[in-house]
Amino acid sequence: MKALFILFFISLFMVDLSAQTNYYSQDKTFYEDGYTYQCDVTEGSGFVNLYNKDSKYIYIKQINRYTGEEISIEQNRLKQLEEETWTKPKCRSIVNNAFSSAEKQRVKGKEFTITMYIDPDNGKVADVEFIFVNFNPYATIPISVYRKIEVEIKKNIWFKITPEGKKRNYIMLWWGQEPK
Repeated sequence: MKALFILFFISLFMVDLSAQTNYYSQDKTFYEDGYTYQCDVTEGSGFVNLYNKDSKYIYIKQINRYTGEEISIEQNRLKQLEEETWTKPKCRSIVNNAFSSAEKQRVKGKEFTITMYIDPDNGKVADVEFIFVNFNPYATIPISVYRKIEVEIKKNIWFKITPEGKKRNYIMLWWGQEPK
């Protein structure tokens, strides 16, 4: 009986250890069930860029589609999306719901960045990118959680594009969040 009791506690400890795996310590391609994600780690800083390998805007310069010129910082301050009140809380809710209670506890007090790349022709989210450092708790969150966020955002979030936004090859929108 004592051996069974000890074995039980060791198994609990092993589950906890396996949940702490750093999945994103180096550049890596994740081949999952029906999707492929890429993890790019910036040498020296440990910044992780995690995104669906099928993305079309990640690492593409934002340009004016009509002139071919790169969008400047000043141009990025121009209104690209129509004002609305529902997308921000919906995005936050999607992120919150993707994390389990245990994962929320693990990342408590830390934020990560979610970036949406919006198609200016239809206002739909085309790509989603996640940014965090590979030495914080977000590096222990499995790829399936990030995939769930991406799928839900693409399915449930859209925007109305302004005439200024329609000039671009894509519109980028990001926020930092600690899942609650």
